[in-house]
Amino acid sequence: MTETFRLIFCLAFALTLSVRLWLKLRQWRHIAAHRESVPAQFAARISLASHEKAAAYGIDRSKVALWSSVIDAFVLLAFTLGGGLLALHNFWAAHFTGIGYGLALIFSFMLLSSLIDLPLSLYQQFVIETRHGFNRMRPALFFSDWGKQLLLGVIIGAPVLAAILWLMESMGERWWLYVWLFWSAFNLLMLFIFPTWIAPLFNKFSPLPESETKNRIEALLVRCGFRNNGLFVMDGSKRSAHGNAYFTGFGKNKRIVFFDTLLERLSPSETEAVLAHELGHFRKRHVVQRLCFMFASSLVMLAVLGQLIDAPWFYAGLGVPLQGSTQNTGLALILFFLVIPLFLFPLTPLSSHWSRRHEFEADAYAAAHSSGTDLVHALIKLYDDNAATLTPDPLHSLFYDSHPPAALRIAHLQRGTSSDIPLSPGAVA
Repeated sequence: MTETFRLIFCLAFALTLSVRLWLKLRQWRHIAAHRESVPAQFAARISLASHEKAAAYGIDRSKVALWSSVIDAFVLLAFTLGGGLLALHNFWAAHFTGIGYGLALIFSFMLLSSLIDLPLSLYQQFVIETRHGFNRMRPALFFSDWGKQLLLGVIIGAPVLAAILWLMESMGERWWLYVWLFWSAFNLLMLFIFPTWIAPLFNKFSPLPESETKNRIEALLVRCGFRNNGLFVMDGSKRSAHGNAYFTGFGKNKRIVFFDTLLERLSPSETEAVLAHELGHFRKRHVVQRLCFMFASSLVMLAVLGQLIDAPWFYAGLGVPLQGSTQNTGLALILFFLVIPLFLFPLTPLSSHWSRRHEFEADAYAAAHSSGTDLVHALIKLYDDNAATLTPDPLHSLFYDSHPPAALRIAHLQRGTSSDIPLSPGAVA
């Protein structure tokens, strides 16, 4: 069984890596092939220079994604069949036992993974983002964020992991059900406390000042019957020129957050339309659906791990042979969540399709409760400002994109209005 599982793992690894690289190359080549002409439906609103800038940005991002896939694949092999995880196991097993050993193994693995990812993250931030005019982050802030993330990982992660390891060791064959209940409760708690306790560690949040924008937003919230715990502006400009808006929190602790860069670019009516889109996700219960899916999928995965944790072939097939019938909870967690993405990769297009359908539904909600015309104008500005490609490879987009391609999204919004939305330069203030 060991050799069979190892063969299956190797085949899944080779197939997943091949498809990822093939799709990244398609995206790279497709953007390059269409960089010299703006799509007709955007020609009046987006200049050729902006389109070429977006193409260059998209190509650079595709290159980084391609190298990221190669590095991730190398790291996976190095930790499994390459013996990296076995070396960590042998080292910590000689110094700790039980939960202490599990924590040392997991945190050392996470630290090594973070260090391996660091150079590419630095390149992405300080080379690619700087080259295209989006980076506003200084190295000191980058490493401050990185250090805070590591510290939070230890402060929050250590007790959570200790509890999970204890449940795995103490709750018998049904341990996976108890771990799932604990993990689900923890995630709900984090959704509730994140806006007020964690997010302010990284960004400054100020109440949205009195303005036409605030008045329009408050009127929209009343029309939609949406309750929240405040409207805030986040200083996203200290890190990036990209603009965005989002909801955060859970229950009565929901907050609406706008990047300062977004408010600087959009008119009050366009900001209202963008927020109406986000409200659509809540009113269509997309957030609840995603939470339910996350909880259901985590239950299934933990149940599967419950069947594998006592199987010697599972460990040996991945390059970590254990003596006798030794069960190792920490090692099982790492191995399982290292390799499960390979076997779930074929489901990626289904997840992307589900997400794109939600985006269309949220757009329709925004057009019904605000202005479809303003949403189109806002989207075009955001595509232009964020250098989003207007010509993605169709197959890459079908496989990966959580949002519909720009042309298709605009077309759907136009069909939902009484007449075509004008895209002439004079249409937007």
